[in-house]
Amino acid sequence: MKNLLFFLLLAPAIAFAGQGNPSLDAITIALSDGNADALSKYFADKVEISIQDKEEVCTKAKATEVIRSFFGSNQPKSFTQVHKGTSRENSDQYCIGNLVGASGNYRVYLYLKVNGNNLSIQEIRFDKE
Repeated sequence: MKNLLFFLLLAPAIAFAGQGNPSLDAITIALSDGNADALSKYFADKVEISIQDKEEVCTKAKATEVIRSFFGSNQPKSFTQVHKGTSRENSDQYCIGNLVGASGNYRVYLYLKVNGNNLSIQEIRFDKE
């Protein structure tokens, strides 16, 4: 009986612990593939973009063009998440990762707004390493 009770209490915890965030996984894949259109599905209406100290706040459409241009001149080979977490003040998330590109390596910072089960990219930064 103790084993059954233990299993019933532990099984849901194990099941939820193994689940990733599908939106963040899709964002990671889009960055790895250099797919600006797939990435833009997660852009907020206004996105702050910083590429090597050049910062601008863009509409979703303009942000897609900026990222497409960046990927065009810096074709990504891979993106790996280094760190991710949740802000203390609210449930917004962040992710820090490494982008290996044809013209060099970049540290990528993402700030993601959480709305229910959906994530939207509020800020994305590419800093050359």
